[in-house]
Amino acid sequence: MPVKTFRPLTPSTRYITIADFSDITKTKPEKSLVEIRKKTGGRNMYGRVTARGIGGGHKQKIRLVDFKRNKHNVEATVSAIEYDPMRSARLALLQYADGEKRYIIAPVGIVVGKKVYSGPTAPPEIGNALPLKAIPVSSAIHNLELTPGRGGQIVRSAGGAATLMSKDEGYAQIRLPSGEIRKVNENCYATMGQVGNTEHENVILGKAGRTRHRGHRGITRGMARNPVDHPNGGGQGKSKGGGGWQQLMSPWGKVAKGGKTRPKYKYSNKFIVVRRNGLPIKTK
Repeated sequence: MPVKTFRPLTPSTRYITIADFSDITKTKPEKSLVEIRKKTGGRNMYGRVTARGIGGGHKQKIRLVDFKRNKHNVEATVSAIEYDPMRSARLALLQYADGEKRYIIAPVGIVVGKKVYSGPTAPPEIGNALPLKAIPVSSAIHNLELTPGRGGQIVRSAGGAATLMSKDEGYAQIRLPSGEIRKVNENCYATMGQVGNTEHENVILGKAGRTRHRGHRGITRGMARNPVDHPNGGGQGKSKGGGGWQQLMSPWGKVAKGGKTRPKYKYSNKFIVVRRNGLPIKTK
């Protein structure tokens, strides 16, 4: 899926790039597989803003995607490739032999009319969902489960693909797109292939309006504020670190720069073989 560029007739068209949507075959979603998305504007049940920079944006409907692929040994035909406004990947609409319809994430190479399957006896082909123990080593996979039966949780964004490195003692070692190598139960399901819409990373918004269409409201930089409004504000020069006088905190008292968000000793550390930065994981 190539992206379109424009002649620099205006400041925004100088840099803006847009997906050409040539892979889309159906423009309206399946009515039985969508839900209305209620927007909150970043406010909680008390009406207080708890997430800044959220508001406005175009209306969106939630597509109900089948991440579990638990309809085993039933042939499904790809009837359409659709756009999803709430994710970077495209969706494939499946029509099962018994008449049921479901959405799945569209991998690279899937086309209208292709037959896909799920289950332990499914062939290891693009778009088919199998347990890790039935997938050949060194295969590219996506929509990977972390707990058997819970449904795919990771490797679901455009262009993403994990690699099945090895299988041993009931676990499979997976190299994730981040570079992390992790052990996953071999009974967990994954879908064969790489997530489609690989050119998504080349899309450049190019203007503030396209960001607002997505529901994001820009926030002023701390350095551009006064000292009374932000620790980074004021001064005769710029000081991103706050001048060395304070530990920069968020409005809720969390360290804003350099603070680690992952617990030092987490229950799932034992499943991480190599961290994404190449260092070994700490365990008790």
